[in-house]
Amino acid sequence: MSLHTVQAPQGDLRASPEKLAYTVPQALYVTGLGRTTIYALIAERKLRAIKVGSRTLIPADSLRGYLASLEQEAA
Repeated sequence: MSLHTVQAPQGDLRASPEKLAYTVPQALYVTGLGRTTIYALIAERKLRAIKVGSRTLIPADSLRGYLASLEQEAA
């Protein structure tokens, strides 16, 4: 029986807490927005959404961009 050692590529990916995308419940939690608002923003194309099987993922950069646009409007 041979044992193989698998090494993580260029650093440990588990060490990075930053997410690339959020599920809808996660997006609700991190933004404080409501479910209806999140789905309305997706429908209005103010947030990007990616379907993976039955799962809807919202890219983190889309959430950041939308929130940044709100800050610019408020200024």
